[in-house]
Amino acid sequence: MMTARTRFGLAGALLLVLVAAGFASAFAVQRAGLKKLEHSFPTMGTGAAFTFWGAPEKAELAAKNGRAEFDRVVRACNLYDPESELAKLNRSAAEAPFGCSDELWVLLSEARQAYEFSGGAFDITAKPLMDLWGFYRRRGDSLPSEAEIAEAKKRVGLDKVVFDDEKQTVKFTVPGMAFDLGGIAKGYAVDQAAEAALQAGIRRGVIDLGGNLRLLPEPPPGKPFYRVGIRNPKNRDELLPEPLELRNASVSTSGDYERYVTIGKQRYGHIMNPKTGLPTQADYSVTVIAPSAMLADWLSTSVFLEGEELGERAEREFPGVQVIFSTAP
Repeated sequence: MMTARTRFGLAGALLLVLVAAGFASAFAVQRAGLKKLEHSFPTMGTGAAFTFWGAPEKAELAAKNGRAEFDRVVRACNLYDPESELAKLNRSAAEAPFGCSDELWVLLSEARQAYEFSGGAFDITAKPLMDLWGFYRRRGDSLPSEAEIAEAKKRVGLDKVVFDDEKQTVKFTVPGMAFDLGGIAKGYAVDQAAEAALQAGIRRGVIDLGGNLRLLPEPPPGKPFYRVGIRNPKNRDELLPEPLELRNASVSTSGDYERYVTIGKQRYGHIMNPKTGLPTQADYSVTVIAPSAMLADWLSTSVFLEGEELGERAEREFPGVQVIFSTAP
């Protein structure tokens, strides 16, 4: 596990960007007979971007199918669409067991693994706390009281949910509980889009969903790897030193510097600690390199909340995982 230190006041970042110097030149692309296709669009409350190199028809098919994968995950997991499968689950699972599709069950099974591995730090039932603190709807200028936090915590905890693995059903044991898959669905969508690109015959490219990156197996033409820089959140025009040099990997960063709410002139980061009922206020970020984007997604959040000991354990227990802490000097 690495700890990154830099001259900047905070060495954390929430957004990973591809370093321009790591991209292939137009000459190398032309010489290889490849087309570089770039496609960007908004989704899941953030921005998505595909960069592919390949035969034009394959690159275009990869972009089309990758976007369709994102759209499918949105239809299943959108909290704000009353017709999404997740919204239907949240409305009814306190009354009766809710039968899940195979895809939603994959996400919930991964979330259960994340909850167990993190000792409850990664918890998809934290929505009542997020609501209380105003992350979904502006709260105002008053902080939640200890009584309000305690009341919300009664509706938080994956241990309060009954899962039937044989029937693929979910039952909430406490009324008012709800799932929020925002900390895992983005990584899952990136993995699905990557698989769609590979099936279309594209092996060079990058899928980026709000800083959740998947780098395909082969690097840009004329380059041995992709260079990935961690952006300085205090200055969007600056990157931290020593960019990552990777291929065939996923990368995700968690921190509380860019997404936050302000209550009474105090800023509170968007990552909620379900154990304390308080949002984070940390001076570091955590970047995770992993074989899959979904694993990198939830591991970065978990390690950000729990610290270096969990990061060391993640590197021991998950093959191909590397954890990097970026801290203030």
